Amino acid sequence: MAESSEQRTQKYLDLGHSEAENHAKTQLELYEKHVKNTSAVTNVISSFFKTNLLGFAWHYLKSRFGPRHAYQAYPKNDDSGVYTLQSSIPSREEISIALLSDWASDTAESDSVGHLVARYAPDYTIHMGDVYFVGAPKEVEDNFTAPHASWYYGASGSLALSGNHEMYSNGNAFFQHLLPAMYVQQGEVRKTQQAGFFCLENEHWRIIGIDTGYTSVGRPFVEIISPPDCHLKKEQINWLRDIVRIGNPEDKRGIVILSHHPYISAFREEYEKPGKQIQELLGDSEREIIWFWGHDHRLVVYNKAKNGKGPMAYGRCLGHGGLPVEIKMPDGEADEQKILFYDRRVRKILKRHQLGYNGFVKLCIKGENLTAEYRDLEDTCVLEEQWLVDKSNGHLEWSINNIIPEIKMPRTDMPGIENSSGK
Repeated sequence: MAESSEQRTQKYLDLGHSEAENHAKTQLELYEKHVKNTSAVTNVISSFFKTNLLGFAWHYLKSRFGPRHAYQAYPKNDDSGVYTLQSSIPSREEISIALLSDWASDTAESDSVGHLVARYAPDYTIHMGDVYFVGAPKEVEDNFTAPHASWYYGASGSLALSGNHEMYSNGNAFFQHLLPAMYVQQGEVRKTQQAGFFCLENEHWRIIGIDTGYTSVGRPFVEIISPPDCHLKKEQINWLRDIVRIGNPEDKRGIVILSHHPYISAFREEYEKPGKQIQELLGDSEREIIWFWGHDHRLVVYNKAKNGKGPMAYGRCLGHGGLPVEIKMPDGEADEQKILFYDRRVRKILKRHQLGYNGFVKLCIKGENLTAEYRDLEDTCVLEEQWLVDKSNGHLEWSINNIIPEIKMPRTDMPGIENSSGK
């Protein structure tokens, strides 16, 4: 009997973030498919462990104690990882980019979001990390490369960042199976993605994807003393400094950072280190940036803020791509005050869990304007906001063009909010 969409979704309810649990979930997936294809044996958890204990233990120990996949940077040839943004329709000035995070779950919800992205046919599609459960080759295939996979490949490019789940398998499938399927179109040449970071740019904007996943998982015992901080490895720092030249004081283009892990969070860990490294590269500049991330399975728009010694950022969490969307408020008032908008609409209740709306963000670049449309799986535009970059000084002017009444706003004292909804 085919697995129902609700049964698939239930597997992700209360999903923890330990490697052991996620490896067990993956092994259970393989076992269920084996049973479905070979016999009518009842699939119960006890049977799973009896049948798969050795396989699970080997996969888990190999990943925890085995070698991590070698870090990949851009080769010293004509591929620098910096690409010119181009529309898939030459006569069209606007360039569109679909951003999805925590999407690769092979759920009915992720399929719905994937099909919705396809209807908009964006020039670029970017997956911002986390292939569930452990970024194994079969999971990459089911979500991205199989004939039935619902990932939409943009005509101008399709790119991927690594999350922590890809590193639960030491990054092997990410580097060996997912990146070879990703690409960027440069004129008539299609270039395969060579590393887990990249830069898409034109004369007004730079969209910079950074790799926080590779350093997000530590080694047993060592991670207790020194927890992973998602820092950018030296190869990536050198690339940002020497190739991207992110700190060039003469370059006043708008900067958009993409990562899997959150620079700011009101719900779980937030990672200060990558922001500090970026600010060090920017130097004494007080440039504001736009930063999109995932990891938290919800849609949250944060107040403009900086974390520690990092840059001032318009922080946006879009980890609602395909996993059950967690609906709850932060525990403390200090965390609640970080939030500007938070989509807490209840889509359905499953096993006493309130589940929210999955979705993606559609970026549209037209000249100095960057518009972000936050669309849910029913194709409702939850929120639309816009930035205008002043290329004389890099200043970003922000406005809200539209927001649906149902979205929750923890704060109502923000200047200009009442008049910025378009009503």
